[in-house]
Amino acid sequence: MTSPIGAISGFSGVSPVDALSRVTEMAKTSGTEATAPTGTAGTDFAGMLSSGLESVQAAQTKASDLAVQVANGTLADPAQYTMASTEAALGLQLTMAVRNKALEAFQEIMRMQA
Repeated sequence: MTSPIGAISGFSGVSPVDALSRVTEMAKTSGTEATAPTGTAGTDFAGMLSSGLESVQAAQTKASDLAVQVANGTLADPAQYTMASTEAALGLQLTMAVRNKALEAFQEIMRMQA
């Protein structure tokens, strides 16, 4: 019997719902406008972003290594390469989507009048 497919590694720590609920909770308790949390929030985001990028790089390296094994005929199960290649492609798509949204947000901020 085969095991079920697990989640993409490296992105399990990202939880936008938790961040949104924390900001919403802060707004409720303070009775004023919601403000960004202070402290290590910036380093947490940077750390998550860094670990996500490292995970995408690792997935691409793994897919590349498995592709070489497929070409050499040393890989026993070619489905491993297919799964690794798909994981790497999805990770790259997610990375590009995040980059595009960040770029759009930056451009929108730059268009605002001072």
